[in-house]
Amino acid sequence: MNIEELRNKKISVIGAERSGVAVATLLDSQKAKVFVSDFGKSESTQKHIAELLSKNIECEFGGHSERVYDCSLMVISPGVPTNAPVVTEAQKRGIKVVAEIEVASWFCKGSIIAITGSNGKTTTTTLLGRILSDAKKKHVVAGNIGTAFSSLVLDIDQETVVVLEVSSFQLDFIDTFRPNIAVILNITQNHLDRYNNSMEQYADSKMRIVMNQTDNDILICNANDEWTKKKVKSQKSKVFQFSSVGDVISGAFAEDGILKTRIENDVHSIISVSDISINGEHNLQNAMAATLAAQLSGVKPAYIKSTLRNFKGVEHRQEFVREVNGIKYINNSKATTVEAVEMSLKSFDEPIVLIMGGKDKGNDYSTIYELAKKKVKAIVATGYSADIIVKNFNGKVPVTTIATIGEMKPNLESMQKTIDVATSLAVKGDIVLLSPACTSFDWFRDYEERGTIFKQLVNRL
Repeated sequence: MNIEELRNKKISVIGAERSGVAVATLLDSQKAKVFVSDFGKSESTQKHIAELLSKNIECEFGGHSERVYDCSLMVISPGVPTNAPVVTEAQKRGIKVVAEIEVASWFCKGSIIAITGSNGKTTTTTLLGRILSDAKKKHVVAGNIGTAFSSLVLDIDQETVVVLEVSSFQLDFIDTFRPNIAVILNITQNHLDRYNNSMEQYADSKMRIVMNQTDNDILICNANDEWTKKKVKSQKSKVFQFSSVGDVISGAFAEDGILKTRIENDVHSIISVSDISINGEHNLQNAMAATLAAQLSGVKPAYIKSTLRNFKGVEHRQEFVREVNGIKYINNSKATTVEAVEMSLKSFDEPIVLIMGGKDKGNDYSTIYELAKKKVKAIVATGYSADIIVKNFNGKVPVTTIATIGEMKPNLESMQKTIDVATSLAVKGDIVLLSPACTSFDWFRDYEERGTIFKQLVNRL
């Protein structure tokens, strides 16, 4: 996009949360005629609308009027569903629809490292940002992790590395977005309700991250992931793989208990796997991906080793909360897929009382039946999907159901009861693990609120 073409261009922005406000402000600074529309009426939405109005940016909330279609470009925030009626109607009318990260990329002067995957995006993005910080390399961390790319982009110069967490929803609406380094951590069942229950469509969405790359760009991907191996075939970029169970021609691997990299036939021993502070095979893979991205960005192995040894992980991801009477409580609220729960269960040797539930996304729980039999002594099923979990695990693992109490959001009383029941099922030496396999949109605003309330209530025990 020629930025000069934005002047006086009618642009509708859908979604008035952080990313919507940021991209509207960015476009307004370029003299575009911006109109922001949000379907919601929440206190947060109204606060952001007030912020936009203070900047003389026209907007509406509580529904999308006909005015949203009076434009030649529509920009959607990350939280807007791909199949939202306002999006599909705009497409029917021939209006070009793009993601917020697409618009921000038009202004970006720095190099971009974009990280996607069904699981591990936030941990890998945060870890890579920490490595760059420890190496004193100029960078910003943004995207789906919580800071809008649009809010930072005008301050980014050619020396800045942009580390972006990118979701499939964002990738669905890119046009020219081109990361210098693209990272695909894994492609496993997730959000199939948004992709016509088709893994093929979902995988194709993830692969859009490389669609504009050239032979000067880099793709880092998981050599052990079936869908990634199936889809990584015709991209133009140079490929570096990572594997936690075998060697690779170019990339990162584990050998004799050491995380190593092979880049242009040079092998570097980075760190003993046992010295990496975040545990589990999935986190070893995340560490490998971040290591490769950092090293290919010019960071020396010594800095990478230091960060991997000291990085304690990300809130709501395998987060140790507290030990009470010999029972450890772990907050893994971010585990909104069955695959994430599988990774979580494999990380512990102790007996587990597992808290599962929330809003189901069409999960296939059969993939963890055998693992649950081995690792889990009891399941506490909560939220809207409690009955689905009972149906899946009854007869395999003892299951207790917590019914929704009232309509309060967040449902503190129901979460308190969930924790009380889980505690009653545990004994000294056990783990009470919140690893829901579902989104939080039944009782809570997001997985962060769910995890925060879980921690607050555990700390009151």
